Amino acid sequence: MDFAASISHSPIPHDSVRAEAAREALAGLPAPVVDLAAGAAGCSPYLAGLIEQERDWLAGALDLDDPVAAVTVGFEALDADDLGVALRQAKRRVALFTALADLGGVWQLEQVTGAISDLADRAVDLALRVHVAAEARRGKLPAPREGREVDAAGIFALAMGKGGAGELNYSSDIDLIVLYDDDAYDPDDQHEARAALIRATRKMAATLSDNTEHGYVFRTDLRLRPDAAVTPVCISASAALTYYEAEGRTWERAAYIKARPAGGDLKAGQRFLEELRPFVWRKHLDFAAIQDAHDMRLRIRDHKGLGGRLEVPGHNMKLGRGGIREIEFFTQTRQLIAGGRDPDLRRRDTVGGLAALAAKGWIPPEVAAELTDHYRQHRDIEHRIQMVHDAQTHSLPKDHEGLQIIAEMMGEADVDAWSARLKARLERVHELTESFFAPGEAGKLPDLSDEAKAIIARWADYPALRSDRARAIFRRVQPELLSRMARASHPDEALARFDAFLSGLPAGVQLFSLFEANPQLIELIVDICGTAPGLASYLSRHPAVLDAVLGGSFFAPWPRAEGLQASLSAALKSALDAPGGGYEQALDTARRWAHEWHFRVGVHLLRGLIDADEAAVQYADLADAAIAALFPVTVDEFSRRHGPPPGRGAVVLGMGSLGARQLNTGSDLDLIVIYDAEGAEMSEGPRPLATRPYYARLTQAMITAVSAPTAEGRLYEVDMRLRPSGRQGPVATSVQSFENYQMTEAWTWEHLALTRARPVAAAGPDGAALADQVEALRHKVLQDRGGETQVMPDLAEMRGRIFRAKAPDGAWEAKIGPGHLQDIELLAQSFALRSGDPARGVAAQVRAGKRAGLIAGAEADRLLSAHRFLWRLHASGRLLTDRPLDMEEIGAGGQDLLLRETGAATLDALAETLARQGREAEAIIAAQLPTAEVEG
Repeated sequence: MDFAASISHSPIPHDSVRAEAAREALAGLPAPVVDLAAGAAGCSPYLAGLIEQERDWLAGALDLDDPVAAVTVGFEALDADDLGVALRQAKRRVALFTALADLGGVWQLEQVTGAISDLADRAVDLALRVHVAAEARRGKLPAPREGREVDAAGIFALAMGKGGAGELNYSSDIDLIVLYDDDAYDPDDQHEARAALIRATRKMAATLSDNTEHGYVFRTDLRLRPDAAVTPVCISASAALTYYEAEGRTWERAAYIKARPAGGDLKAGQRFLEELRPFVWRKHLDFAAIQDAHDMRLRIRDHKGLGGRLEVPGHNMKLGRGGIREIEFFTQTRQLIAGGRDPDLRRRDTVGGLAALAAKGWIPPEVAAELTDHYRQHRDIEHRIQMVHDAQTHSLPKDHEGLQIIAEMMGEADVDAWSARLKARLERVHELTESFFAPGEAGKLPDLSDEAKAIIARWADYPALRSDRARAIFRRVQPELLSRMARASHPDEALARFDAFLSGLPAGVQLFSLFEANPQLIELIVDICGTAPGLASYLSRHPAVLDAVLGGSFFAPWPRAEGLQASLSAALKSALDAPGGGYEQALDTARRWAHEWHFRVGVHLLRGLIDADEAAVQYADLADAAIAALFPVTVDEFSRRHGPPPGRGAVVLGMGSLGARQLNTGSDLDLIVIYDAEGAEMSEGPRPLATRPYYARLTQAMITAVSAPTAEGRLYEVDMRLRPSGRQGPVATSVQSFENYQMTEAWTWEHLALTRARPVAAAGPDGAALADQVEALRHKVLQDRGGETQVMPDLAEMRGRIFRAKAPDGAWEAKIGPGHLQDIELLAQSFALRSGDPARGVAAQVRAGKRAGLIAGAEADRLLSAHRFLWRLHASGRLLTDRPLDMEEIGAGGQDLLLRETGAATLDALAETLARQGREAEAIIAAQLPTAEVEG
């Protein structure tokens, strides 16, 4: 490359003294290079310093085709200390070369951001490897398991955000997620390997981030990893997969659009991303997700104080109105929504994403071209803002002189004209993106069929419309309601179900006022009535849940079980402490709270903001939080009469689907209670009880608190039949009896059930430790009893009994029957039992079976594929109706939801897939059973 000949323009020097110093330093270089360097130094004190510091190197480096490779040659041989110094020198040189190539028009945007990203990759890889090697030399890193060849001890760094897209800006920090391939190590070596790789990760981050006398390389942020508040800086790939499968959130899906292996064992990193693909790219499509994204944009802007009138001075080029983030969000949102169905849209970079969206008809080509041009210009300005002082800022200077420097770096002498053009660009970006995020609605009233007119004529006699005020408000709401109803996918069904909803309302003023003040609620209720009769019925029973939609958090990120528990605990405390409050009021509060969150999950599933897999986790989070927050309140109420729990306390175990964290909208809760009286014979209270009846009655009080109907309904149905000895056993079991029963008396089906057991609540002075003890006991039982030869014969016998006892409920049954959900889950539990693995969820249990050699990888994948399909059919069907699926009953709107969730194009295709998946899963399961039992 002839650098000097490629220069197309130069900055206008703002500071003549710095410019002249640069000219003197580079006097022997070609005149265009000297002019370029003088302009750069005259506008940037930072670049002036780099020119002075690297003048000798620059003279011989101008014609380098790959400066990153050139300045890091031989770095693999350096030790950690020398590497840190060498990388800082490399950063200075690449920063100088990149700035001059950028300011002189020698490189386009992708070459500029690509060089910075390449240096980041190289630095991460080198730093990881040098510290991993040091751990190995110290004898702290075990060898890989026999027969496994791994690179960099199996550790890998994923570049996220702009780094993953190859779009790092001039002064970027880098976002990394560091994981390791735990399959590379023997089970006995896992702890030691993990500790060594955590140390290496911390040292890698320090090597890059620490600001020494030589400067820094890249500020490094590791907080995008799973559950960053409680996990170490490096976790295993399997732990990360388990987290994303069980608890991954929408924002984490969006983050992985740009994720890319950048350092360490790149092949292991790519395998991880391939396994994660179903989590990132979902096969649903819903415009409401775009509206939700729009709301998130506005919240970010408001949080940063970037709303209001658009002015160039001080404007944030990244987050402000019309800025870089708006273009990125515009692109990324559509990729996330549509990329599940079209792999061609899964581009990491923004420019490539825009081009792919245009090619597939998601946006007009002229819009993609215009936004691409604006994006390039915005990024150029962002880089120049950062070049002045090497500062990670995105805001233009607020003063005239500061703006003049940025304009002069762009080669513009007239700062006012430059500012006017920039403002026009910002306004145009906002106009383009805003019009797609918030499209206008037609206002014309629809023509009504005779049937629709007959339905509407009945409304005047409904209780909700008896008052003059209610009728007046409704008259103002009705045109918008009917217009939206007419635009529904299936307007007649929507109107009929809205009629059923309206007829059941005891009063209407408050609800109609909400509709008038918040038209989005009209859209929501039309959506519900047109699609999900089950959810519409739920809403008619609990219309107050619509208040939650207006609370500001209805479309906020899911708060997870911990956040939900804190929220409910605070609400319960307020109910207990309020004047006239007490235990009964707390139970009502818990029900109102749960109904609102339950409704939210249903709406998000209905609208495609989450899919059935995410809904399963959210329903489980909700149940966890409800039990964990309510159990201590119940214990306190019980203790007022009978004294605090004697001994160490009690633990509530979630079993079945709750333990596996896979609930649907109609799930009941399988629970058992285990206590440890620790030698105590009686409680100490006004009415003391012996320990066994104390915990039995406490358990009954807990069941009542959860399942008894109050004025606000009930929380959950509770099933205690999985306790030791089933219906004949006590409702609460001592930990000693539980251990003895599991080790000496329990049947295989009870050991299978134990594979999904999970502590969800604890009470008493040592409840948390007791929960840990019960979990350790669970592991011991699985490991000690899982190797028994009767496991699979007993499983075969159980299948036969199950199939004889309950036939599938109709042609669309996904849960009961050979090869269906229950059948797959039983086999998955057998894998966990036979391998002694603590995994609870179906996917994790099947993976445990694969690791233990109990099932081949291809068969495991097919089994999990069938389970995912069946679960989505079952869970979305439960949202539609609490009866067996009847396609006529749920109507075309419900059918559309089922097709969206399962990815089927038609009902015939859905039926064919259901039959095929069931057959394939049944065949795999049958092959696992003892030969003599297969046909039974």
